[in-house]
Amino acid sequence: MTGHTHSGTASAAARAPKLTRNQSLVLDSLAKAEFPLSAYTILDQLREEGFRAPLQVYRALDKLLEYGLIHRLESLNAFIACAHPHHQEHGHLHGIAAFAICDKCGLASEFTEPEIEDCVQHWTQKNHFHPTKTTLEIRGLCASCAHN
Repeated sequence: MTGHTHSGTASAAARAPKLTRNQSLVLDSLAKAEFPLSAYTILDQLREEGFRAPLQVYRALDKLLEYGLIHRLESLNAFIACAHPHHQEHGHLHGIAAFAICDKCGLASEFTEPEIEDCVQHWTQKNHFHPTKTTLEIRGLCASCAHN
């Protein structure tokens, strides 16, 4: 299993397509975050940068999702910077993103696992299902919290 813990990515904006100012600010906020952030948390963090309304954040988030630079964690209603947005060997560029989310500390680790991707691909082909997005969220305790 290949894993990436989200503790921030300093060069997130550098590897993005041409972004607006708001998109860059939102991406940088997510890249620096230790944990997934809600849209309202992002708004609060960016008020000093001129953000006044949730719509400013949601528009930026929508584009960043479209560009594959961030992920939405449905179970948390939060967002996280992608650990590897431009690496073709990672399956989520083809529709699969997988996360292990700690219920105690909130750590979210993005990972890829070829066997999971193969299983999902096999099932979708067998059932003539055409997925537009696949996100796997495993909730539980991270190694550190499990030992404490």
